Amino acid sequence: MKKHLPIILILLLAAALRFIQLGKNPPGLYWDEVSLGYNAYSILKTGKDEHGEFLPLARFKAFGDYKPPGYIYATVPSIALFGLNNFAVRFPSALAGVVMVWLTYLLVKELKIENFKLKIAELAALILAISPWHLQLSRVAFESMLAACFNLAAVYFFIKAIHKKPYHLILSAVFFVLTLYTFNSNRLLTPLLLIVLSLIYFKGLWQIKRPVIIAALIGIILSLPLIPYLRSPESKVRWHEVNIFSNLDLILTANQRIASDANSRIAKLLHHRYLGHATNFLSHYFDHFEGKYLFITGDGNRRFSTQSTGQLYLIEIPLLLFGFYFLLTSKSKTAAAVLLAWFFLGSIPSATARETPHALRSLSGLPSPQIIIALGILQLIKVLKTRPQITLAIVVGLYTFSFLKFQYIYYRYSPQEFASEWLTQYPPLVNYLRSVESDYDKIYVTSEYNRPYIYFLFYSQFDPATFQAESTTTRTGDAFGFFDVHRVGKYIFDQPDWLNPQPNTLYVTGPGQPPPGYQLITVISGTDHQNYFSVANHQ
Repeated sequence: MKKHLPIILILLLAAALRFIQLGKNPPGLYWDEVSLGYNAYSILKTGKDEHGEFLPLARFKAFGDYKPPGYIYATVPSIALFGLNNFAVRFPSALAGVVMVWLTYLLVKELKIENFKLKIAELAALILAISPWHLQLSRVAFESMLAACFNLAAVYFFIKAIHKKPYHLILSAVFFVLTLYTFNSNRLLTPLLLIVLSLIYFKGLWQIKRPVIIAALIGIILSLPLIPYLRSPESKVRWHEVNIFSNLDLILTANQRIASDANSRIAKLLHHRYLGHATNFLSHYFDHFEGKYLFITGDGNRRFSTQSTGQLYLIEIPLLLFGFYFLLTSKSKTAAAVLLAWFFLGSIPSATARETPHALRSLSGLPSPQIIIALGILQLIKVLKTRPQITLAIVVGLYTFSFLKFQYIYYRYSPQEFASEWLTQYPPLVNYLRSVESDYDKIYVTSEYNRPYIYFLFYSQFDPATFQAESTTTRTGDAFGFFDVHRVGKYIFDQPDWLNPQPNTLYVTGPGQPPPGYQLITVISGTDHQNYFSVANHQ
């Protein structure tokens, strides 16, 4: 017990940081969280998704963005246990975060990295447990957190199979396949990681051919249901929405330059669109290594960062550099190759997206930075070997200050300053309208904040069977083919005809006064005390 006490304490810390106030901070659920939760609730109650499709395997239609099914199915047990609420929806992500801390400990021990009388496995696990990048994202229902957990498990069992238990390759194959069913970015990262791991451990794999063949067959069989979907027009919806290769401006510019150079062969080579795409990709890829993103403000999306702390702590700059030096000079060549490859592969999927740097899409690169940082602490102690206690005390002190500052901002300021990012205005709106809905025949609700229907389904715990039977849904007119839900019971999400008011009807508009002739009844605010909705009827 004494031997395992450090990792037990680290896991308890990781759990406390992820589960305390999980349903309250962040202060609300954003659209995708609510969609994941309600579809899981629908599966629990009816065995069908919100659109009435029985146990979807390759994707959930959801908003028309065709979400991978992994997180939704993982949320069914927590909703069955805790009910349909914020905590239950975020539970799988928080649990995955804690499990990742444990798996990091196991992986580092399995990598057999040389040490300097320092428990590197425990240190790496602790650094991940308090990492702002990992900690903040594990408190939200992000599919990528669950996929990152599956990815880490797959890598761990892969390496464990090479070292001593060959048939653990089957577990590795299963977890790699689960990443494909959980998050879109992993559909690119998983094949790349598998190729690199196979090259690094080629000799070891050659010696255990039978487990390799069995694991490969199982992986292929489990992946088969995805193939028809990946080849379908549906799968291209999300890809075309986010990828940089759909940028027509780049192609037009290339064609114009080729034409201005008289369509010469040299011009076609110099201005070829593939070169433009490659340049664009590299630019987006290296965005993920900018100092401001990594160590100062973090991802520009306020759901992914407090904007006051980087994805890593500022103290970790020298530690990361020392860690790279350790890997490049280490006798543990195989472990070094795995960690370096993992670190640099992790940002490739997010580099194909228009918004970069992107902390969420590169999440499966974790915990490679945290392990490298732990090794950097080891290297720093080696360099300053005459005063190891003082060095360690300084590192611990700076880490403590950075961590407490991050926690203070996360709990004290972020809930108020970023309330609009979490749509905190919807729960009070739903609660108010439910209290007065019996007095009206119709209630028009503005779509100013996008997809209001899903909040009414979620917070009223609207019967999924009824919604499947009565909902009216059409595709939007945009290029991405999202769905518009026009009605949930007496709630209507279309623009009303203000010039022809209907009797016994309530109207919910954006902030401000309703149109002339309409009487303001009340306003609805979010947790930031800003007005978001005006509720009115016709005088």
